[in-house]
Amino acid sequence: MTDPAALKAAVFAAVFIALYVAHSVGDHWVQTSCQAADKGLPNWKGRLACARHVVGLTLTKAIALAPVVLLLDLPVTALGLVLGLGIDAATHYWADRRTTLASLARTCGKGEFLSLGTPAHPAHPVTAKGEYAPTLGTGAYALDQSWHHLWLGVAALIIAAI
Repeated sequence: MTDPAALKAAVFAAVFIALYVAHSVGDHWVQTSCQAADKGLPNWKGRLACARHVVGLTLTKAIALAPVVLLLDLPVTALGLVLGLGIDAATHYWADRRTTLASLARTCGKGEFLSLGTPAHPAHPVTAKGEYAPTLGTGAYALDQSWHHLWLGVAALIIAAI
């Protein structure tokens, strides 16, 4: 491929796919139950749990990205990788502290959606007996994942462009 713009677009696409797959694995399979439960705590235990989660997640992304870059011979730089994975890690940590993303959601008028699928939502699901019926997904989870996907795109763009 000799067109520089087309090459960068191809690198962006390949990198984004690798990061997206690795994100799903790292956020759901690599993250421990303790990290998931504790990362939002408003103390050092919470901050350390979140940091451990983000380190594991970032390593998962680097491990997934390595064969894609090497086998496809993608022209990426060490600086692009460090900046891209770094911005992804920082924004992931910020969001996973929970109160930060929840505050942003409320500020953007997404407070009701944030509580979707929980007993706090005005139209929460109920059983035939009128009791809360747990769901597999919540508004908070959807907002969390869409935030992460946004920054995966930014990270892939940085990696492809630098």
